[in-house]
Amino acid sequence: MKRTYVLLVLTFFFAITYSQVIDEKWVKENYTKREVMIPMRDGIKLYTAVYEPVSKSEKHPILIMRTPYAAGPYGKEISSMLWDSWSEYSKEGYILVVQDVRGRWMSEGDFINIRPFNPDKSRETDVDEASDTYDTVDWLLKNAAHNNGKAGVSGCSYPGFYSLMAGLSNHPAIKAVCPQAPVTDWFMGDDVHHNGALMLSDAFNFISSVDRPRPVPTTTQPGGATYYTTDEYSFFLKSGAIKNLTRMLGDSIRFWNDMMKHPDYDAWWKARNTRNGCYNIKPAVLVVGGLFDAEDAYGTWGLYKAIKEQSPKTNLNLLIGPWSHGGWGYNTDHLGNIRFGSCTAVCFKELENQFFNYYLKGKGDLEQPKKAKVFFSGENKWKEFESWPPKETVMTPLYLGDKGDLKFTPPVMTDSYTEYISDPSKPVPYSNNIQRYRGYEYMTEDQRFTARRPDVISFETEPLADDLTLGGELIADLKVTISSTDADFVVKLIDVFPDDFSYDTKIYGQGNGKNYLMNGYQMLVRGDVMRGKYRNSFEKPEVFITNSPTTVSFKLSDIAHTFKKGHRVMIQIQSSWFPLVDRNPQQFVDIYHCNDSDYIKSTIKILHQQDQASRILLPILK
Repeated sequence: MKRTYVLLVLTFFFAITYSQVIDEKWVKENYTKREVMIPMRDGIKLYTAVYEPVSKSEKHPILIMRTPYAAGPYGKEISSMLWDSWSEYSKEGYILVVQDVRGRWMSEGDFINIRPFNPDKSRETDVDEASDTYDTVDWLLKNAAHNNGKAGVSGCSYPGFYSLMAGLSNHPAIKAVCPQAPVTDWFMGDDVHHNGALMLSDAFNFISSVDRPRPVPTTTQPGGATYYTTDEYSFFLKSGAIKNLTRMLGDSIRFWNDMMKHPDYDAWWKARNTRNGCYNIKPAVLVVGGLFDAEDAYGTWGLYKAIKEQSPKTNLNLLIGPWSHGGWGYNTDHLGNIRFGSCTAVCFKELENQFFNYYLKGKGDLEQPKKAKVFFSGENKWKEFESWPPKETVMTPLYLGDKGDLKFTPPVMTDSYTEYISDPSKPVPYSNNIQRYRGYEYMTEDQRFTARRPDVISFETEPLADDLTLGGELIADLKVTISSTDADFVVKLIDVFPDDFSYDTKIYGQGNGKNYLMNGYQMLVRGDVMRGKYRNSFEKPEVFITNSPTTVSFKLSDIAHTFKKGHRVMIQIQSSWFPLVDRNPQQFVDIYHCNDSDYIKSTIKILHQQDQASRILLPILK
């Protein structure tokens, strides 16, 4: 009888606790805040906000986010994260920690963008972001009251990079890390470059803001110049050559100026490829990202694959949803005009909570054979696999044809090509919207606006007789000639909806609420750029021999999409994507230091004949 009574009391207690609404009032009643300066091994101190549960009835795990974007609010005010994105961890009684990384905001030291990881820190003063995480956790274990000796690190985008560094720190108390859309390699992919081509709008706006000097610790962002007030397309086109932008930024933006000295994939860039050090990772890892992440889709897929290859014993998990950058942090059932039929962010919140509770609190059960959970757009379904890419994937060539067709059989023509003239003075826009800054919805935007241009060529299949599901790497293998000595190649994979298509609002709701014509919609599924001079080597660029057949082959970010029966597969090819990507002068020059007069037209031919068959390799999921 006594045992039954105790169980009833405990059941009532937990019901009250877990039915609580975690709002600002609840957090202030159940958490305290203290601001500390945690010393690193070289004497530099990092500002850290530590939020500790009032209750001392149990030992608490530690969850950390390290960020360059401010660990504020500074002073007595409590961060809204505790009743917003971290509400479940507040409810679970975690010790929650937010830290300004070295050289940012209230932390001491110098800030270095994507500070290289040093696996051989032989001297006491050798530091990197991994050692800063190690020292932070060490201090917290000794000074955070009633901690249980276990720590986890989480973060999205740039903080995703710092989450990975935590995994590389080798601190025994760090049991789980969750890098979300992590920055991994700013030359090969992610925010700043794709395959050596400068992601102009993102790079200029991001670096000119984040890399602005901060001479002393501060609670306010250093003021910056207003570089343009018009739309981005007009501003960057009028600005002309890249060196004009460099002159505009001046001497104070260190990373931009360093980048201008390293146009090729040299040792400076390779040191900033975080995927090179993913060996013997001890904590469990949950990599999270979005299919339509404009900033760091490359880093998400790339980090997962690097850990899988270099650290096969790591307990590695992958979650990819139909999200834009950070879109898993809020409920959404659509992206632009494309609808998904459910609030997919719920899946992320549930899995992340299960992940940290399991490894930091020993709560629940997360051990399962299928470690990769991926949302397939098109059919709008989650699928689970043992790993990624799926073992069931078969790389299958889809050939470009002379009549603008796409077929699974090679061409038979002996002399066949499609040509266009690429003019840098009239570059192809990446979006049909007139906007000041790069939006995120272009990743699923209707491509009918570019199909009408003479400098964009399109190839498409007949309506599909059955569903076609793709899961894995997408590879463009083009055979080309150009009339100049360099050019870019943008390849876009597009889902063409039937002419009588419409969403069933009972299933898919109202989407973005706009009455957009979905009949014949050309949904961008995946697109990427290859700077032609790097076609054989990113370290040593090569000139094109004018009008001589050349292979340009490159990988696009992974894909998880189903082309439904009755839809068509379309490939679009162009040589500019502006101002998402900087313009190629189409001459073999140093693009970062060339003149406005160096930008010339080029006649581009895409070959589709027996001995020079351009094709796209599709990862067909059987």
